[in-house]
Amino acid sequence: MTEPLRPTLFLDRDGVLNEDLGYVSRWEDFRFTPGAARAVREANRSGWLVIVATNQSGIGRGYYSEADMQALHARMAEALAAEGARIDAIYHCPHHPEATVEAYRHPDPPLRKPNPGMLLQAIAEWPVDVARSLMVGDKEADMEAARRAGVRGLKFSGGDLWEFLKDEIR
Repeated sequence: MTEPLRPTLFLDRDGVLNEDLGYVSRWEDFRFTPGAARAVREANRSGWLVIVATNQSGIGRGYYSEADMQALHARMAEALAAEGARIDAIYHCPHHPEATVEAYRHPDPPLRKPNPGMLLQAIAEWPVDVARSLMVGDKEADMEAARRAGVRGLKFSGGDLWEFLKDEIR
């Protein structure tokens, strides 16, 4: 028996879920945007999947490691759980055309937004109802990735994330 398709809230991380302070890799530097936990919690309560799709070129640039990022995401999940919120999955792309770490250098990484790879991977691995799903990002690259994955995109320019999304989620 296959799981029924569900609307999915795809979220960029830096600039949407948390304040973009430039290559955030430590919990001490992490700050949720206003309304972020509530937006995730209300999406959960409404039956939406919540999936983060984040470019993390700081790994490829050697600023921090994948383990650092995973530790940050674990703390992020704990903080959200304390607010009754849950992220179902996090997809990340450490690759960049100018990565200083050779293993992460790629001329056009298929997972790196504006390419749709992270969204397409999530759609293949989760019961995503593409037609009812939404990608929220703060950059044109996020909107382009959404378009190329067949998902509607909304550009977030700051403020309260729940106020921005409440009419979409309900």
